[in-house]
Amino acid sequence: MGRIFEVRKSTMFARWDRMAKQFTRIGKEIVIAVKAGGPDPNTNPALRRCFQNAKAVNMPKDRVEAAIKRAQGKEMDNYEEILYEGYAPHGVAVLVETATDNHVRTVANVKSIFNKGGGSLGNSGSVSFQFKKMGVFKLKPEGLNAEDLELELIDFGLEELGEGTGENGEDVLVLRCAFNDFGALQKGLEEKSLTPLSAEVEWIPTTTVELDEEKAQEVLKLVDKLEQDEDVQKVFHNLQ
Repeated sequence: MGRIFEVRKSTMFARWDRMAKQFTRIGKEIVIAVKAGGPDPNTNPALRRCFQNAKAVNMPKDRVEAAIKRAQGKEMDNYEEILYEGYAPHGVAVLVETATDNHVRTVANVKSIFNKGGGSLGNSGSVSFQFKKMGVFKLKPEGLNAEDLELELIDFGLEELGEGTGENGEDVLVLRCAFNDFGALQKGLEEKSLTPLSAEVEWIPTTTVELDEEKAQEVLKLVDKLEQDEDVQKVFHNLQ
């Protein structure tokens, strides 16, 4: 087991702004999960995943409950999930996941951020071929034998297991599986009574771009602007 590859993360905006953004993102994910599979986490794996992620970022219980109630309301707007593809400066590929109730507003905002940041918004398929859509689970390493765990979870779709870092820089075990095996690996962890720190679907780059610090900061500034947009859920890139 080695250290698993992770791309650089943008850390430009303040901690409290990032926390508020995380709460908003997970709130939308809860709404989408409840509308798709109902409010019972016992029969809705996507909602269980949302609960795990809410706990990981210390999202208050009342905000989680409020999101569930919003999803069950008759007048609640439906969120449409749209993936945008483009390039940041210096040829760095970028994927932008959004959840929006107004796609006209969203595409205008995303395109403007790309243009102002020295990048360009592309067409569907222009960038995504450089990434692999995977399920990513993070666990506390304490009390776990990584080699034994890897062998036990292969039958549940585990493809990669290695060391990584959590939201606060702490050491974690990172488990990855194919997107289609997300539910199977989630079930495998539940059968072993292992509760992930987070359980996400991520776009993992198959190749990366290495830049000097000055150019890298130009890319991360664009990523940061995208992350702060109210309709943007997650941003992925292939900057090493």
